[in-house]
Amino acid sequence: MLRCGAIPLDPAHFRPDLRRMAHPTLDPAEIAKFSALAAEWWNPKGPFGALHRLNPARLGFIRNVAARHFGASSRHALAGLKALDLGCGGGLVSAPLKRMGAALTAIDASAEAIGAARAHAAQAGLDIDFRCMTAEALVAEGAQFDLVVALEIIEHVADVAAFLDAAQALVRPGGLIVLSTINRTPKARALAIVGAERILKWAPEGAHDYDKLVTPDEIRAGGPHITWDEPVGVVYNPLGEGWSLSSDIDMNYMMAGAKPA
Repeated sequence: MLRCGAIPLDPAHFRPDLRRMAHPTLDPAEIAKFSALAAEWWNPKGPFGALHRLNPARLGFIRNVAARHFGASSRHALAGLKALDLGCGGGLVSAPLKRMGAALTAIDASAEAIGAARAHAAQAGLDIDFRCMTAEALVAEGAQFDLVVALEIIEHVADVAAFLDAAQALVRPGGLIVLSTINRTPKARALAIVGAERILKWAPEGAHDYDKLVTPDEIRAGGPHITWDEPVGVVYNPLGEGWSLSSDIDMNYMMAGAKPA
């Protein structure tokens, strides 16, 4: 991860755009859709099974970029970091982030999903600050974090620009943000929506709306205060290897970026 030089910058440059954030990110239809499935979050053979299988690749990416950016060992990449799981759902990523050593806050707009996440964390003995709230509400509290992760959430919000504005505001100067989502390409429509939802049943049918998918260029445009790395693809190998990182970003991809110090 490239680090910013020591040139002092005007803090006003990083203030969130309150006009954009006046448009709420919460999409009631999306919240209702996933709230109805809250009991299935931790069922690896249920409707969120694909996320369980995707987790090792996602977590390995987060661990490696965090270790590189913060100068830590990969084994203890998040030790001592104040981190946020933004759009945490049932906590599939929250639990392993906590185990990596982060002081973790995790938020989601679905009360049912937060309930499932809290129940699992309590059973596992994990101290995670779960909150049912939106990104812009957390910004209004003045919160900032060393690391913000927002995985498979941006394609479900009502206003992508407002969400990205809130997300970058939640990163402290010198901090790191990691996003993952599905690209808006014909390949993604064929494989991630028609194939995964309607044929393979890897995700609930209707889980994704093609028109709401977000491209890497749109993330860069919506997060101008972040120095973004190039996107990294996440691809599925059906011959037993599962999900892995790739140069192919036509379907799933991840992006990391640093906020200048």
